[in-house]
Amino acid sequence: MSSFERIERVAVYPGSFDPVTLGHLDIIHRAAKQFDRLVVAVLNNMSKQPLFTVEERKELLRQVTSDLPNVEVDSFRDLLVRYMRSKNAQVIVRGIRSVTDFEYELQLASTNHHLDGGIETIFMMTNPRYSYLSSSIVKEIAKFNGDVYELVPPEVGRALTGKYSRS
Repeated sequence: MSSFERIERVAVYPGSFDPVTLGHLDIIHRAAKQFDRLVVAVLNNMSKQPLFTVEERKELLRQVTSDLPNVEVDSFRDLLVRYMRSKNAQVIVRGIRSVTDFEYELQLASTNHHLDGGIETIFMMTNPRYSYLSSSIVKEIAKFNGDVYELVPPEVGRALTGKYSRS
């Protein structure tokens, strides 16, 4: 490779996204500006009982990121570092809301770096207007017929209403 060839900058933003919130979407929009390609990767965590299936979460993410041509939505159920290699990605993007998030994320970042020293983690501070927001809180509000439309994209709000109206 000559010194003039440019390597594509690829990042992965992994998470459960059950459901995707405006906080997640803020991180996605900001990260998409920093990388040539951003893969939003839905974690298929077998130890959790999600509200939405992996396919439903991927479809919601595709809908809310359709305006971002360099964003790809995918899923995985392997070690993140292996998944990163399969995507030729160099960077993990993680959103940080609080010091508690940072302590947990630092432990994960250190572990991933230990497993593959070529992978870096970039922490993006959450926009303060979303610092209290989590998927768990959104689901709790929706479960009791609360208004979630200022917390999630409209597509997600409708999907939440649909899920809980069937219960």
